[in-house]
Amino acid sequence: MELGWLLWGAAVLLLLLHVLMELSPAVNFALRIGFYSLLCLLASALTAPVCLLVNGGRTVKNMRIIKTVVKTFKYFFGLRFEVKGLENFKVEGPAIIVSNHQSILDMMGLMEILPDDCVQVGKKELMYAGTVGLIIYLGGVIFINRKSTSSAKIVMAEVAKSMATDNVKVWVYPEGTRNCTGDLLPFKKGAFHLAVQAQVPVIPVVYSSFTSFYNPKENLFTSGKIKVEILPPIETKGLTSDDVSDLTDRCFHIMRETLFRLSGSPSEAKKSS
Repeated sequence: MELGWLLWGAAVLLLLLHVLMELSPAVNFALRIGFYSLLCLLASALTAPVCLLVNGGRTVKNMRIIKTVVKTFKYFFGLRFEVKGLENFKVEGPAIIVSNHQSILDMMGLMEILPDDCVQVGKKELMYAGTVGLIIYLGGVIFINRKSTSSAKIVMAEVAKSMATDNVKVWVYPEGTRNCTGDLLPFKKGAFHLAVQAQVPVIPVVYSSFTSFYNPKENLFTSGKIKVEILPPIETKGLTSDDVSDLTDRCFHIMRETLFRLSGSPSEAKKSS
């Protein structure tokens, strides 16, 4: 009898939540974000022991395990990925990968296409994000202190050395912060200094705008399709520090035009050219 009442109560609660989600965008957004955050924490807690058992500690090899888990997240939120240009990841040796940075959902997009032996650069604060901080630490993420320019430069210098030693690719968000406006913020030059210093190619990656299905300002979070395009590598061999600004601008304009094209904003693309 008590079990019956519990099941009936749970059914009523789920029905009320469904009605509230349909009637209130704010409730729908809060519940979806809450579920996403909980899913990240639980998945990280369950995946961390597996990484430790399989690979014994902090290593980029753990990203294969993490990627397998995170790639299932899209099914919970009705997200679909349309990917083009994966062959452009197949470069010999290390490379710098740069992509646009839109929201906390970027992790799903990252893991959808993340190549093997690729580490990410992230803000130091992520280390303290509970089990999520633990799992990204185990995955070999390189943490930088964005508030300290000198500290960040030291870390990036070490990254340049380890790229050649460990033969890894490094994934950087050159905008430096999340930007869900449907456009790009000006690029910071750190990733491009790193590419020139190490004489490795830059591989631009562009995700279409999330604004049609995800917009915190409008409490919008529904299902949707994300177009992803990996662009041809940009060589840096022979370039010097004097060429970093031009390299940054070139990459910015290529990625911005691609962003507008993927997002269905041809008029904006024309303005940017």
